Amino acid sequence: MRAVVQRVCSASVTVHGRTVGSIQRGLLVLVGVGRADTDKDVTYIVDKILRLRLFERRGGDKTMNLSVKDVGGSVLVVSQFTLYGDCRRGRRPSYTSASDPETARLRYEAVVAGLRCDGLPVETGEFQAMMKVDSINDGPVTLLLDSTKAF
Repeated sequence: MRAVVQRVCSASVTVHGRTVGSIQRGLLVLVGVGRADTDKDVTYIVDKILRLRLFERRGGDKTMNLSVKDVGGSVLVVSQFTLYGDCRRGRRPSYTSASDPETARLRYEAVVAGLRCDGLPVETGEFQAMMKVDSINDGPVTLLLDSTKAF
């Protein structure tokens, strides 16, 4: 499972002109599900998102010592199968490593549920929809999580 995590001042996702998810200070998380992903990958990604220390204490200390929960932030989770695009050959990405839509939806929803279980305010995009994602990055701070590199 892959996730791009961005610290944001605000972020929102729109489908057909309708805002379906919106947050203020927190994390925008783009999630891609791979063909071989299991519950273990979901657990890894959820734990990392919850515990990553990407926020600074107020008052001048620039060390990132606080998690999104510590600062009272929110998370906007957006599904993005293109994180599994393989561009090594040719000019058109191959998505053969991406999960099938039914399994991907279950894993994506498990990530959202895992984040919500910890009491974190979580908004989402709309699975398999064409979305417009707006964000104001803070820092910018952007990280790539890949569960296959964790085990």
